[in-house]
Amino acid sequence: MRSRPHAQRGAALLLAMIIVVLVVTATTGMVWQQSRAISIEAAERARAQAAWILAGALDWARLILREDERTGQQSGQPHDSLDEPWTTPVAEGRLSAFLAADQDNNAEGGLDAFIEGAITDAQSRFNLNGLVDATGKVVPVQLAALERLCSLAGTATDAAGRIAAALQAASLAAEVDETRPRGPVLRPTRLSDLAWQGLDAATLAMLEPYVDLLPVPTPVNVNTAPREVLMAAIDNIDLGTAERLVQQRQRGAFRNLEEVKGHLTSTAVAEASRLAVGTTHFYVAGRLRIEDRVLEERSLLLRRDGRVDVLRRERRSFSVAAP
Repeated sequence: MRSRPHAQRGAALLLAMIIVVLVVTATTGMVWQQSRAISIEAAERARAQAAWILAGALDWARLILREDERTGQQSGQPHDSLDEPWTTPVAEGRLSAFLAADQDNNAEGGLDAFIEGAITDAQSRFNLNGLVDATGKVVPVQLAALERLCSLAGTATDAAGRIAAALQAASLAAEVDETRPRGPVLRPTRLSDLAWQGLDAATLAMLEPYVDLLPVPTPVNVNTAPREVLMAAIDNIDLGTAERLVQQRQRGAFRNLEEVKGHLTSTAVAEASRLAVGTTHFYVAGRLRIEDRVLEERSLLLRRDGRVDVLRRERRSFSVAAP
């Protein structure tokens, strides 16, 4: 009888301890959920801010390209070369430094962000879209050009044939499938998409500096292309001639194809359908870092008739260790 009150007090103490543990656990869970919600909201806010800033940077790039086209038309001989303002990249810098240049903006207490970007000529590479014509047939001249380029890049000897066969198969399959109710087959739109057609990653990595896959067939810009691409775009020239073209354009950009032909031998073939001195397609790459969040964007632009339109935008977001 004496031990019963002690047992009851022990049970009450144990029950109280259990209740305290449950309360602490519930409180900890609520605090964790609240902290997680705050982190998600902060990350989403940073992502949205970064997206808006990169959108503004893209509009700025479009303005630069549009002004460059207008200036070229006023000169009477429009061309695009590596000595023009649009080729100068923007190194990573604090966003507030750019805002401080505008007297209407106050950079004090602004967003602590770092931005960088660049505009590149998409037609400085060999366009794989020209390998297959509108009827689905492989163009022999373009295939021979790609074979030369693959040899210079160090890929397997059959790489050009496999790429042409893959693009031809995709083109023919899309034409046949357009009559079916389930919709057309997806055609490759990027160089990496050729992996769907069985091209290995090593081959695509070796060709990436020299080839591209644009929406429409385009000529190679002789003022911006590397010497390997020039050898592919111009028949019957050697690496030394291609290097001389690169050195010549450094002294002064080619303003028309006649100037280019003046530096070639009589056996060289420079066709207007495969070679040009100007560009209509550009890539704009932007990178914005806010604390440990990074947002990268790459856009394909089409410039013609006083307009600069966005054809494609690719974006990826990730976290990095704070410097």
